[in-house]
Amino acid sequence: MQSLLVEKNDRVLNVTLNRPDSLNSFDENMLTGLIEAIEEAGRNQEVRAIVIRGAGRSFSAGGNVKTMGSATSAQVYEHIGILNSCIKAIKTIEKPVFAAVHGFAAGAGFNLALACDLIIASESSQFALSFSKVGLISDGGGSYFLPRLIGPHLAKEFFFTGEPVSARRMYELGVINRMVPDNSLEEKTNELASTLAMGPSKAYGMMKKMIDRSFTTTLDEMLEQERITQTLMISTEDHAEGVSAFKEKRTPSFSGN
Repeated sequence: MQSLLVEKNDRVLNVTLNRPDSLNSFDENMLTGLIEAIEEAGRNQEVRAIVIRGAGRSFSAGGNVKTMGSATSAQVYEHIGILNSCIKAIKTIEKPVFAAVHGFAAGAGFNLALACDLIIASESSQFALSFSKVGLISDGGGSYFLPRLIGPHLAKEFFFTGEPVSARRMYELGVINRMVPDNSLEEKTNELASTLAMGPSKAYGMMKKMIDRSFTTTLDEMLEQERITQTLMISTEDHAEGVSAFKEKRTPSFSGN
């Protein structure tokens, strides 16, 4: 059975983690396949948005607990290197990436969702940074992403206890963008992904890059970057189309150029 399913639906690339018997825990084939799918989506102008979801009962349990304790230090180092490349691929692609979460998003599975640009979760889903339960620290960027979203004190609580946190609380904390009924997760995710896939892709890509960069830059640097970037954006086809559509009082038809 393939550990990753990839399907293009119009302008949206749907990527499904497909190891349901192990709650979509990561293996090398899944991670390398995800890297390749994202990199290919970056090169394919027809793809304008990406959705990552999980098959079966959950989004992802992250690392496979059943294999823990048998891996050597070199194997762990290599595995996390592949995971890191996957996280960086999600963060650097200049297209919106969605995580559609149901069931559990645990450990590095939760961190994979945090790396995405938007998280849509079903009401019954739960999130757990369960590393401390097996005497480990976070990997997959969790110790970078979560404190920036909820602050260091709450992040430490979630990491230290490893207890599951409800979708509702994560929504209230601003970790989740949208919380939807369980039976409408796919529908609502597809609606939003399709909407953004029709939008000005170059503008989205630059917004993504600059928002992520804002955490490690100064106001002066960001103001100058906005100045330079906006000067470039006015020459795009999407800007010209947006202005024409506004003047003509119609819906813009963005090309992504």
